[in-house]
Amino acid sequence: MPVTSEPSRPTSLKLPVALKAQLARDAQNAGLSLHAFMVQTLADAARRTRLQESFAQDSMTALSDMKSSKLGYELTDVRSYFSAMSRHRVGLQDKPEKPQPARLG
Repeated sequence: MPVTSEPSRPTSLKLPVALKAQLARDAQNAGLSLHAFMVQTLADAARRTRLQESFAQDSMTALSDMKSSKLGYELTDVRSYFSAMSRHRVGLQDKPEKPQPARLG
């Protein structure tokens, strides 16, 4: 994730010596200053947190929808579909048809 040019506010961050040394090595390997590397790393962590929150909310919505509609997918059908999709993506087979929802319990 590129670091943006939006206004910034100074902050103080006390790091253990060993961690700072590792971050400095990682920054150098990435061709970045330590500061840019830490900003990018923190921005990536914040983005992952938002994605996890979104995934959790989407999961709860899907569960609620499934309970109210009484329709869902058989696990074996889902596994077969994703296995076939992985073979399709590397050109080993045609694109599989999506599984059909089934009435639950």
